Amino acid sequence: MPGDALIVCESLVRIYQTGSIEVQALQGLDLVVDSGEMVAVVGASGSGKSTLLSILAGIDAPTAGKARVGQWDLLSMSRADRVRYRRHTVGFVRQQTASNLVPYLTSRQVIDLPMAAARRPAKERRGRVDELLAALGVADCADRRPGQMSGGQQQRVAIAVALANEPRVLFADEPTGELDTATSAEVFGALRDVNRRYGVTVVVVTHDQAVSGQVERTVAIRDGRTSSEVLRRTATNEDGDTHVIAEEYAVMDRAGRVQIPREYREALQLTNRVRLALETGHVQIHPDGTGR
Repeated sequence: MPGDALIVCESLVRIYQTGSIEVQALQGLDLVVDSGEMVAVVGASGSGKSTLLSILAGIDAPTAGKARVGQWDLLSMSRADRVRYRRHTVGFVRQQTASNLVPYLTSRQVIDLPMAAARRPAKERRGRVDELLAALGVADCADRRPGQMSGGQQQRVAIAVALANEPRVLFADEPTGELDTATSAEVFGALRDVNRRYGVTVVVVTHDQAVSGQVERTVAIRDGRTSSEVLRRTATNEDGDTHVIAEEYAVMDRAGRVQIPREYREALQLTNRVRLALETGHVQIHPDGTGR
């Protein structure tokens, strides 16, 4: 695995069979996420982003290609391996707040549950529960059930549950999809905080461009492939004022394929064929010009 990479996907394919119909949710996707990064994966409905997250979280299995998280090869795991992987290596937060918690358990009890399943000592579990409740700002919800909490409080407790067994990576599938703008900002702030505090790698899947703008790196998926990335950095001008610079890059796969953004294609009328010209330090792309 390259450098500090924790997550590596190469030519990842996922095909679903429904009767005689095949649906290719992922069509050769490539992705690398370094340990400790916080990354947003964005894309329209049907782009393949939720399928990717389900595969990386160990919920679904890929059809072909390569996918590794840490030392785990996601294509060759046994059922027992998958249980260990989901229990100790990854945490998962779903969009539906009700799906993350158990209606008849308090916050303290539901955070304790995955640690009890992992057979951690009771004293150690109590300390971890208290630590996570405080870190997520929901210590006052320790003895409340989901019905006694707001949506934002439920999602922060859900993040605590996902972190209970100290996973290396936290996956969140549209974690703010059911929340208002202010509450979404609080939940996303909590994700950033645990990323910094615990060094856990965070991968958030979202269609909300406002949410994706709160991370240093955004990966866009289109038609089952990674199409572009936006990297953000903070710069300081001569007056000492800071501002964020965002730069967009197209992603080239191992076969040399690059997805050109739709607005570029439409503006230049790029269709089924284009002309390439190699220049010093760059490549030019021109419309075909033959009318075909």
